[in-house]
Amino acid sequence: MTIVQAPAQVAGSATTGRRQMRLGPLGWISLAVVILAVLLALLGPVLRPFDPDLANLSFANVGPYGSHLLGFDGQGRDLLSRLMTGARTTMLGAGFVALVSVVTGSVVAVTTAWFGGAVDAVASAVLDVLFAFPGILLAVVAAAILGPGLLSAGLALSIAYIPYVTRVLRSAALKQRAMAYIAALEVQGFSAWRLCLRHLLPNISSLIVAQGTILFGFAMVDLAAISFLGLGVQSPQADWGVMISDGKAGLLQGFPLESLSATLCIIAVVSAVTFLGESQEARARQARR
Repeated sequence: MTIVQAPAQVAGSATTGRRQMRLGPLGWISLAVVILAVLLALLGPVLRPFDPDLANLSFANVGPYGSHLLGFDGQGRDLLSRLMTGARTTMLGAGFVALVSVVTGSVVAVTTAWFGGAVDAVASAVLDVLFAFPGILLAVVAAAILGPGLLSAGLALSIAYIPYVTRVLRSAALKQRAMAYIAALEVQGFSAWRLCLRHLLPNISSLIVAQGTILFGFAMVDLAAISFLGLGVQSPQADWGVMISDGKAGLLQGFPLESLSATLCIIAVVSAVTFLGESQEARARQARR
């Protein structure tokens, strides 16, 4: 009886997961934007029409011209090529932050929910301390210690995001920990590792995916802000945050295309990713009620 109960719980979760994949019109548009952004990150540096670092000051801030569909930046570099090349750095940085935060947060959440007691108390105290540090402040500290760059900014934001994802996943893991099928499998002698990996984690996997998706959007915005401050990706490397920073002078002089194009790219991707993530999270929460 109990042996059948646990797989049924997982099977029910899988059925719920299939239902959660249904997308409305906005969902399909958001998914298309995300796929396009991923393709740009993968193929942009290969398909770019021109060298993104090739400067020609005689074309500085010139609008669309011939085969240069978006024109040139303040250094006379092709804007479209820089956008396509910068997609890889921007997406890679945000993906790194989301992956590290979600994996670490999932491990901490499941561990504290399973063992409770002193383990939960110590982890909660550490997370409360981390809650007090904004991501930008940690990025400044990381830049001072490791030097400015994508790695130091990504590590700082990952540390800042871990408490948020852990708090959400811990609540879901505690509910699963208290369910009857877990107690039944414990009585049969199943190890904690097996129960967590094969039963508990799969039943909160939809929420884990939702948290990772939402964090991806937040990370993209924060990394762009850090690069804008000069603590992340460094110019002249192509990156959407760097392009916004490099375009400040042109913006003040009436040539907003460089900053505007990079900003619109970030807004489009972040809006699409956040919509998908929040929709998934809402469905996951509804399915657990």
